[in-house]
Amino acid sequence: MEYIWTAIIGFVIGLIARALHPGKDSLGIIMTAVLGIAGSFAAKFIGQSIGWYKPGEPAGFIASVFGAILLLFIYSLVTKKKDGGSTST
Repeated sequence: MEYIWTAIIGFVIGLIARALHPGKDSLGIIMTAVLGIAGSFAAKFIGQSIGWYKPGEPAGFIASVFGAILLLFIYSLVTKKKDGGSTST
């Protein structure tokens, strides 16, 4: 049951991150949930590195949203570089 709740909360975090991040993101439902879960892991890692969280302590909801936005920003930079200089007229 814990994994189901993790997926649901990750999906909600991913939706919030996509709503707050400017621009068009072409992510599906599953990738949105993965984005939220990965954002939570990123927030936990960064928070433990800075000293905000103790080992084994999960990241907070707001920190998870910021982590997901950070990952979404990195994703948009990578996909923008991948497109290169292609321009459509």
